[in-house]
Amino acid sequence: LDRVIHEPARLVIATILSVAESADFLYLQRETGLTKGNLSFHLGKLEEAGYASIEKTYKGKVPLTLVRLTPAGLKAYKDYRAAFKRLFAT
Repeated sequence: LDRVIHEPARLVIATILSVAESADFLYLQRETGLTKGNLSFHLGKLEEAGYASIEKTYKGKVPLTLVRLTPAGLKAYKDYRAAFKRLFAT
């Protein structure tokens, strides 16, 4: 199992991002229940692994951080799910 994806907080983030084109930071924070610091840490780990891309922009004059899974991140997530299913199929 991919240790980057296997961590519970990152698995939740990857699950959300796997069904959305992108999500903003506040949405991810609300849905995961993580603090700003924890969410930033886990997003950083996903970005380091090449699994997520983070874009800092503005909506009007308000800062907006958008997160999306990269193709490698989506593949890693799907591979993780397939491996997990095989693990419990036996």
